[in-house]
Amino acid sequence: MTSKFLKVTIERGADAKNAQQVFDVPAHESQTVLDVVSWVQQFADPTLSYRFACRVGMCGSCAMMVNGVPRWTCRTHISKVLDGNSVTIGPLRNLPIIKDLVVDMDPFFDKWVAAEGMHHGGLTRDDPVALVDETSAARIEANAGIECINCSVCHAACDTVAGNPEYLGPAALQRAWTLLNDARDEGREAVLDAVSGKGGCHNCHSMGSCTAYCPSGLDPMSAIAGLKRETTKSFLERVR
Repeated sequence: MTSKFLKVTIERGADAKNAQQVFDVPAHESQTVLDVVSWVQQFADPTLSYRFACRVGMCGSCAMMVNGVPRWTCRTHISKVLDGNSVTIGPLRNLPIIKDLVVDMDPFFDKWVAAEGMHHGGLTRDDPVALVDETSAARIEANAGIECINCSVCHAACDTVAGNPEYLGPAALQRAWTLLNDARDEGREAVLDAVSGKGGCHNCHSMGSCTAYCPSGLDPMSAIAGLKRETTKSFLERVR
């Protein structure tokens, strides 16, 4: 850092054309972007709205756009993202803005539902617990995506979502891929039908922003590629 103060621009407003407000924030060592936003709310403008919870990269609720890049602000050190001595912070893109840095997550989770992103169980509590072969290829694929914490960073990074509001998005499709590879899930046909429709996996342009920006190191692009293969196989089997 080159100064005792940072020039922090925060996008304010409840529409796509946010007003920008600039704050001079004291600079400190090991300061995160979330620390900066919290300072503004506590000492400069108590009306600033934003979300956070755990502060340690477990909940994902503090995700924002930082210099145009979606990030967890609690795990992003300000020194790593400064442009000179300045930084611009805004709400996640591709989701409706409620106020300031707070976005409406309902459309994000609605797409999980549309992608059949819920477990389709067939057993009751009276049945034996289903055994899972952790070494199987399918289980390895399923395990690759189960650490998603629904932060919506991949959703904000996706240009296909930006251009096509009906697109289910990388998080919902990765969840669908996880279920498709889970031996305990009995909704294979429902999942394939859901992800092969108008807003489904074949809309993906394979640009890879979802994988590049995932803070958890997950690979939604590969999951979507898997869905493309399986939906194509399913279609060909049905038309034989």
